[in-house]
Amino acid sequence: MSKTSSGTLYRGREGMWSWVGHRITGVVIFFFLLVHVLDTSLVRVSPGAYDAVIATYKNPLMALGETGLVAAIIFHAFNGLRLILVDFWKQGPKYQRQMLWGVIILWAIALGGFAIRHLSLAFGGH
Repeated sequence: MSKTSSGTLYRGREGMWSWVGHRITGVVIFFFLLVHVLDTSLVRVSPGAYDAVIATYKNPLMALGETGLVAAIIFHAFNGLRLILVDFWKQGPKYQRQMLWGVIILWAIALGGFAIRHLSLAFGGH
């Protein structure tokens, strides 16, 4: 790796933060899927217990959690596409920084559209 003014090519720079964000969002999505499989499997054990668990999810605090989950999924998906381009496109490493800014812009637009609608419904909208 070549040296830059802040250390190696990625240390403390956009590539490192993209790497950290990708790992964190991957773990968040994994744990959501684990909980989702467990709470959905309750329907086979006890439909009443399933209904009780699902009822606890219907509140504004959970809507904020769902928004966070969607934020993680959107970032993970767009950044994953960026990583594919970095790995398989000859010019990918050269443009990885610009592509990360594209990911962030697309993430903000997609999340903004979702969050406005979802949170307005969760906090009293129709």
